[in-house]
Amino acid sequence: MRPEGDLVEELATRVLAGERRGLAQAVTLVESTLPAHTERAQRLLERILPHTGASVRVGVTGVPGVGKSTFVDALGAHLLSLGKRVAVLAIDPSSSVSGGSILGDKTRMPRLAISERAFVRPSPSSGALGGVARSTREASLLCEAAGFDVVLIETVGVGQSEIAVAGMVDVFLLLMLARAGDELQGIKRGILELADLVAITKADGDNAPHAENARLLFSQALALLHGNTDAGAPPVVTVSALESRGIEPLWQLIQQRHDALRDSGALARKRSSQRHTWFLEVLENAVRARFFADRAVSAHLAEVSAQVARAEITPEEGARRLLELQGRQG
Repeated sequence: MRPEGDLVEELATRVLAGERRGLAQAVTLVESTLPAHTERAQRLLERILPHTGASVRVGVTGVPGVGKSTFVDALGAHLLSLGKRVAVLAIDPSSSVSGGSILGDKTRMPRLAISERAFVRPSPSSGALGGVARSTREASLLCEAAGFDVVLIETVGVGQSEIAVAGMVDVFLLLMLARAGDELQGIKRGILELADLVAITKADGDNAPHAENARLLFSQALALLHGNTDAGAPPVVTVSALESRGIEPLWQLIQQRHDALRDSGALARKRSSQRHTWFLEVLENAVRARFFADRAVSAHLAEVSAQVARAEITPEEGARRLLELQGRQG
């Protein structure tokens, strides 16, 4: 049997060479929750980390039915025409019952699916916060190390914490539909505040005038929302993935936003802050897992939980008792 170090080094070499099959295997490794795989994945990430950071990281989010996958395929096709290599991390909703996911994004990205210069990876969200898979950040780093110029992260588009994707990208793109005067209803203010760009999709056929009206409405709303900020309101544009219209100007806006952040030094600061937040999230998850795995805590958890449920003690008191038990035997 070959040493673990040799296997990791071989996989790292394949990733750095831009081999798509090797990249797919590497992403599978970082997605695994098996302890042996987790340790191997960390060694792989440490090996490729110096080769990351050169890609443009773009998050694509929006309400269900807005056409995220179709839009990503159109944007990706445009980037391919510019000679760029494109990686797409498409997060699929997972079943809360079976844990399975639809994983149908490749069928909605036919142009990217067949290109040798594109990598499309659907991954189940597995209930992760914000519609972002647990290993999305790691997969993004692997794609960068493999030499992809642009990494597009397409989120589920459901749940109250969709803005989590903004914490791992350079440019956050919000896709919206024209809904005949109902456009602003149900839109979380937090998402609008974090959006770098807003695109009204399906601006074609009879829907084109409605899309333009929605663009004007969103522009006015965002101008009020960002009125007191130095950066000003994010641009609002209309696009048609079906007709590939508006895609090129939108990419130019994304590129301009990224380049402005890079040239001002804000991009380096932003990515540093994102890495710090990522570290705290990993640390919090590790502490939580270790706490609940503690033998003394697990032995008394049901009893204390029942006392809280019966209103015999407060949740704060219950937590205090379990914290005091941590590390004791039995």
